[in-house]
Amino acid sequence: MSATVVLVMYGDYQCSQCAEVYRLIKDAQQQLNVSFWENYLCFIFRHFPQRQIYPRAQRAAEAAEAAATQGQFWQMHETLFNHQHELGDGYLVEYASHLGLNICQFLQDLSRGVYIDRINEDIEGGIQSGVMVAPALFINNLQYTNQWSIEPLMASIVNIIH
Repeated sequence: MSATVVLVMYGDYQCSQCAEVYRLIKDAQQQLNVSFWENYLCFIFRHFPQRQIYPRAQRAAEAAEAAATQGQFWQMHETLFNHQHELGDGYLVEYASHLGLNICQFLQDLSRGVYIDRINEDIEGGIQSGVMVAPALFINNLQYTNQWSIEPLMASIVNIIH
């Protein structure tokens, strides 16, 4: 079964507004799961680290991708947003350890820059879609330009099916 509504967020783990938007989307998901059905909404996160503003955002994105390789993307994603003021390399290893990741593999992937191309693809895709800064949100391929609050976001999502 495919989702009726697809949300694509371009985000940066060190950006506080990105964390707020992510929490807003989680709230919307919970409300929609109660009001409609479980697979009504599909959420996709795309990396858009703003390196010139947030120096630890790139490395955090790489850590998320390294966790994804070990089946823990969403857990690492959540951890990074919850601890966005603690994104130094030592913290990233601590988070990986906490998630039970293979630390040797995690560190090798980060040191070799295995996921840089993947992250750059997200950035390039965002730029091609008109993204200039994070957070940016698309609802079924249309850029969301309303307020970052639950009521207008929910209205935009619900309007998709009507």
